Formats: sequence, C-alpha cells, structure tokens
Amino acid sequence: MSIEVRPLGRTGIQVSTLCLGCMMFGGRTTPADSADIIDRALDAGINFIDTANVYNAGKSEEATGDALKRNGKRQQVVLATKVHGRMGEGPNDMGNSRRHIIAQCEESLRRLKTDYIDLYQIHRPDPHIPIDETLRALDDLVRSGKVRYLGSSTYGAWQLVESLWVSKELGLNRFVCEQPPYNLLDRRIERELIPMAQTYGFGIIPWSPIAGGLLSGKYRRGEPPPEDSRYAAVSRNPVYQRRWVEGVFDIIEALDPIAQEKNCTLAQLAVAWVAQQPGVTSAIIGPRTMDQLEDNLGAADVVLTDEDRKRIDEVLPPGRMVSPFYEAEFGPHPHRV
Repeated sequence: MSIEVRPLGRTGIQVSTLCLGCMMFGGRTTPADSADIIDRALDAGINFIDTANVYNAGKSEEATGDALKRNGKRQQVVLATKVHGRMGEGPNDMGNSRRHIIAQCEESLRRLKTDYIDLYQIHRPDPHIPIDETLRALDDLVRSGKVRYLGSSTYGAWQLVESLWVSKELGLNRFVCEQPPYNLLDRRIERELIPMAQTYGFGIIPWSPIAGGLLSGKYRRGEPPPEDSRYAAVSRNPVYQRRWVEGVFDIIEALDPIAQEKNCTLAQLAVAWVAQQPGVTSAIIGPRTMDQLEDNLGAADVVLTDEDRKRIDEVLPPGRMVSPFYEAEFGPHPHRV
C-alpha cells in the first residue's frame, strides 16, 4: 500500500490523497477506538485529518485531540476542523459571524489540545452574514497564528469566486480549498465547481465518496438494509428516503463487475475513483470501525485506467446524478440545479 501526497491547492503543504474524516469519533466510535483508528491511519501514510466542532457536539474534536496528544504526532499531521453549525441554544451560537467564528476557534483549539489549526473551514455558506465579515474574522485568526490556512465546505462556485474578489479587494487571506460532496451517485460538481477550482487554485477534498454508505456494498436491491446500518431507518428519515431510489441500485449493479475485475470492494472502487478524478486533492474517508478503515485504505492500491474511467462514465455520465445527495441533506441550493 502506498498513499501518495499532493499539494493542497496553491499552498505549500502536502497532504495525503486519503483524508481521515472523524465524524463518527466520540459518538458511535468510542474515544479509545478513535485513537486506534487514527494511529493505524497515520501508520498507513495518511497525514491529513478532518473533523468539525459540531461532530458529536465537540466530542469528535476531543477524541481527535486526545489521540494526537497520546501518540505525540500532532506535528506530523495536517489537522483540519470546521465552524458554522449550532453549538448552543442562543441566537448567536451558530453561523458565520465574527463573534461565532472567533469564539468557536478558541473552543476547537481547546478540544483539539493544540495551539494552531492547519486548515480552518467554514462548514456551510451563511446567506445572512456578509462574506467580508466572515473573511475578516478568519484573516484575523491567520494573522494571530491560531490558523494556518482557510477553507470552505459545500459552497457554490459563484460563492467561492465572490470570496476571492472580497479577499483581493480587502487584502485578506483567501480560501485555499473547498470540501464538496462528490461520489458516483452525484457528479454535479464537475459542471462548475471543479473547473473553477482548477482555474483559481483551490484544492478539492470531497466528503462522502461512498455516498453516506450507499456505495459500501452492504445495500442490495430488494433486500432490507442491515439492522446496524445508517439506512436501517430509511422509512423514518425523509432525507434517506429521498436518497434511497432505484437508480442507486442500477449504479451498484453496474459497478460490481468493475470492482470484481479490479479485485477490490465496491467501496474501494468508489473511493479510488474520487481520489483519482481530475482536480481532486484528497478524498475524505469516514470510518466508524477499524474494519471499515482497513477497507478504505485498500483504495490506495486500486489503479484506474482511462478505459476504466470510460466504463464508469457510461454508468453515470459526467456532471450527472441519480441520488440527490446534496439537496437530500441540506435543501436546494441555487448553484445545484
């Protein structure tokens, strides 16, 4: 197994082509198991870790910080976290205001047990807050040494271009990367976001390359979801209901033969495809268990040829979607029509 590194956008830092996502840590994945997963990921060559303040109400950051303190490898890691989501009951306890960003950066530093964050990302756009207020607050954090680089997550191409214009006009540090949803059920970021990123030097670090588990291989047409799986609650969750469409199983059944030929699992094929797509810097994996991590790590050994990509394009053409992954979770957005 050999996990490569690539430049993070136009920055001077190198990150592994697989990024360890920590959304499950401190929740269904205990702190002890989280630490073991982090240790194994670092041993395998991953140097990029991504979490967020809202993951398990701060417990993901705490588990991640404890693990890096225990193994003493904080300096070897590009550590990323995010801010935006609700962290309290008050009207100012969420969003992209100066007040919330600066307060939550201090809290994230405390939970992560570090004095700086390598990549601080705005978790979602906030139409109620002018982008200049957000960027000024982030710039202050960079200039104070508490943050090294700035990023965004699930922004539209037009919003990122707007942010570049504001950063240039005001002389502020700019976003260097974007974290969008991207997988073999929803390829719509190929329409505008990836070309924009390649033009303006944004790194792209996609989340959910296996589509929230739909491409994990555990779901089959006509079979009920496994009881311990995320989609076991599909009948009670309107978000999952919108994703759980027949087209998903058409994609799975068309990809199975390709995975078999590659002697890899469906999940490994899905992760490898995202990581090897043009414009992508690093694919974020989000294992809940050590077994899931080991399976995800195997994606680094899957090599896709131009012919493989052509076959996959026939399964789901570029820029198309069968399962509305973005809208299903976050509601319609003007740049994804």
